This record gives sequence, structure tokens and C-alpha cells, in this order.
Amino acid sequence: MNHCSYETLYNNQKGIALIVTLLALVLITALVIEFSYGVYTGTSNLYNWRDSQRLSLMAKSGVNVSARLILSMLDDSDFRYTEPIELPVENPFEDFEGTVMVRIEDETSKFNINSIVRHNGTLNEDAYYSFRRLLKILSADEKIADRVADWIDRDSEAILPDSEAGAKNAALVSIDELLLINGISKEDYDKLLPYITVFGNRDNFIININSAEKPVIMSLADGIDDRLAQQVIDHRKIKPLEGPGELDNIIGSAKIPSQSIVYTGDIFSIKSTAASGGVKRVIETVVFKMSKSITTVQYWKEY
Repeated sequence: MNHCSYETLYNNQKGIALIVTLLALVLITALVIEFSYGVYTGTSNLYNWRDSQRLSLMAKSGVNVSARLILSMLDDSDFRYTEPIELPVENPFEDFEGTVMVRIEDETSKFNINSIVRHNGTLNEDAYYSFRRLLKILSADEKIADRVADWIDRDSEAILPDSEAGAKNAALVSIDELLLINGISKEDYDKLLPYITVFGNRDNFIININSAEKPVIMSLADGIDDRLAQQVIDHRKIKPLEGPGELDNIIGSAKIPSQSIVYTGDIFSIKSTAASGGVKRVIETVVFKMSKSITTVQYWKEY
């Protein structure tokens, strides 16, 4: 083998060694980057989990404070709940930089769609026709009342040709169930959401006249138009209603079944939102006042 062949072989070996070295360097760099990224994401996830847990505790504190506030308000014999309560708190603790926002709302001010059908399976006509009026006021299909009734009632006899399709034959446990009912669209759901609830006594169709919004007030009787409903709202802003006589003086000949009206609520929804550094935790719950010292939780959702 001549000198040129040795030199060529030597150069080839050097080239191969360089390539191997470069490949090893690339692999090591990739491993370092992957390891660093894993540490970064792991640390970020740990911090996010820690922050989420802290925010969860803050949100729960908001719920506890709200529950005590509700009990305190209802213990006052002169108290009449007239509108939602919002309690924003910034930096509630020394080591917490963020906000806790609490919203308390009277569920008795809303239409309980479960009251359309009583526990024994019979139709509650007062609630049924009131719900139809509410749907008409909101420019929604009045047949939704029939679809909800078939979803709740125990039989399989359809009021509409398709209203028993997939029916649960039991009361709704959350408003979101409306989206499962055949023939009810997301648009219908959005229209109804501010004015309806699933909490309360199914056998007693009641509305808190001191906190109900205008569409709900109008739904209580055929003769209550926009003007009369606004008069009710204007009156209670000055002095909450305390009895049927006051209400009759406002609405005149439009008669509401007296058993359907209450003047204070005992079921309240609480939404507590804790936020800090771009991370947020929300708790939604519904509480029912059983006595002067006990508040029973009927619903709890955390996200």
C-alpha cells in the first residue's frame, strides 16, 4: 500500500471519528434539553398544583363566610332579600396576593322547573302554566314545558311525539340536564338559565316576590304585564313586600295563587372565585337553611 492510500485511510478515520463525536454531542445535548424541560414542567406543575390548592382553600373560605352571612341575615326578622349580593375582597390574608369574589343569589327568586311535576307524579298546573308563560315572555318555545314534564314524570306516555325519547323519569339534579332533553337547544338553555333553578320543594311551587326578576314576576299570572312587574320591583326597592295585601294593591285584578308567593328565601346559591397570578379556582354551591344554626349543602361543584 502506497503513502497516498495510508493518508486517505487516515483522513477517512478522522472524518468518521468527527461524525461520531458530533452525533454523541447531539444526543447528549438532546438529553440535557429533555431533562431540563422535564424539570421545568415538573416544577411548573408542582407550583400550579400548590397555587391551585391554596386558591381552593381561599374559595372555600369565601363559601364559609357567605354561609355565616346568610344565617345572620335570615336571623334578622326585618331582613328581606331583594337582589344578589357581591362581596369582592382583595388580598384577604397577609401572605396571599389575589382576590376572592363571592356572589350570593336567592334560588327562591327563580322558577323551580322540578315543581312542574309533584313527587307523586301528578302535574302541578300552577307551575306548568307559569312555566309556559315564562317561556313565552323569553320568546322560547312553550312546548319546552311539555318536554321538561315528560323528562321528570314517571310514565312513558309522551305529551309530544318525541318528548319521551331518552327521558330520565326523575327530577333534574342540575340545570345542565336541560341540554340532555330532546328538543331543547343551547339557545333555549341560555335564555332560561338566569331565571330557573332545580332546587326547592317540588310539591310547593313558590317564588320570593322580593327578589324575583321581571320575567319571573310576569310569569306568575296572565294579567301581570311589564308595567305591573316593574311597579313591584320599584316598590320593593323602597320597602320590601311583607304580605299579600301589599302585592294585591300593586297588581290589582291580576291574581296570583297566594300559596305561590313568599317574602323571603331559604335556599341560596354561592359562587366563590379565588384568583391569583393568572390562576383561578371556582366553587359553586347551594345551601339550604334548616334552622338558626344549620345550613345544609345541596350542591357542590369545584373547578
